[in-house]
Amino acid sequence: MNSLERIRATIKKEEHDRPICICPGGMMNYITTELLEKGGFNFRDAHVDAKTMADLSEYAWKEGCFENMGVPFCMTVELEGMGSKIDLGDNKREPRVVEYIYKKIEETTDVKRIDLSEGRVFAVLKAISILKERHSDVPVVGNLTGPVSIATSLIDSTPFYVALRKKGDICHEFLRKITDELIKFGSAMADSGADVIMIADPSATGEILGPKYFKEFAVKYLNDLVEGIKKNHPDVIVIVHICGQMTPVLAEANEINSDAFSFDAIVGLKDIRKNMQDKIIMGNVSTYAIEGQDEEKVKQMTKLCITQGMDIISPACGLGMGSPLKNVQAVLTGTKEYGGESCLK
Repeated sequence: MNSLERIRATIKKEEHDRPICICPGGMMNYITTELLEKGGFNFRDAHVDAKTMADLSEYAWKEGCFENMGVPFCMTVELEGMGSKIDLGDNKREPRVVEYIYKKIEETTDVKRIDLSEGRVFAVLKAISILKERHSDVPVVGNLTGPVSIATSLIDSTPFYVALRKKGDICHEFLRKITDELIKFGSAMADSGADVIMIADPSATGEILGPKYFKEFAVKYLNDLVEGIKKNHPDVIVIVHICGQMTPVLAEANEINSDAFSFDAIVGLKDIRKNMQDKIIMGNVSTYAIEGQDEEKVKQMTKLCITQGMDIISPACGLGMGSPLKNVQAVLTGTKEYGGESCLK
């Protein structure tokens, strides 16, 4: 099977030869300093230029890192499109927001609309088109930052989390406008050729929100986002990742209507399956191990994920920029070595 056939069969719970091994991009960035230096890339250029972005994603795939290609390589593209000031970083640092737009939750009534025809937003869409034209049989992933995480990057997280409890009506309006912009961007990614849309919403973690607010604010707008993208692109695969300790809200997370769900390494598959028996689960090889252990240890952790029944093998979160390339490659090597002959569900 090629990798696109493999991930589609996985999502449909059809017979396939082994688990697929992916790392989407976005928050779950798979580009490391060693990879950049080996390929002679400038990371800043890859954040703004469509061809360089596509070339770097393709290079990581050709180097045997993962079985997909994905863009962008950070969580700041939508935020810049909404007016945030961004530091693009360098070959050792990923881009980050350097200044919040809003200081008070009452100021969030006017969310800037994303222009799909300019800037880094347009570069991402063009890069997806380039990658799909080059490799029709490889999954191309378009990455979105989730609604709550966008909100906590437009305004400091502390007043936002307080407002969820005291000024919920304003927060609902804020998240609704953000979600509308994300639907527009995600749909444009699918139009450009993305096979998978990955939504990463680390600030929506259950350990901060708790079950009540996780359901009211995270589940609602993630579902609105998934359904908005699927409305005109029913065949696109949508995966949702949320960081942190999610065990207290797994029952609520099961209500998210994505095709698959990704968890951090802190959440064990046994706990996940108690509440999400039918969900396709992706993960969750420790990114700390990938950066700090040796390649054999990484392969063994990959084997454990496979033997426990993980459907899609992936790092549990974004790779550290200092991760050794051989350790990154060990996740795919381990998947191929221990993946078995059949994954019929």
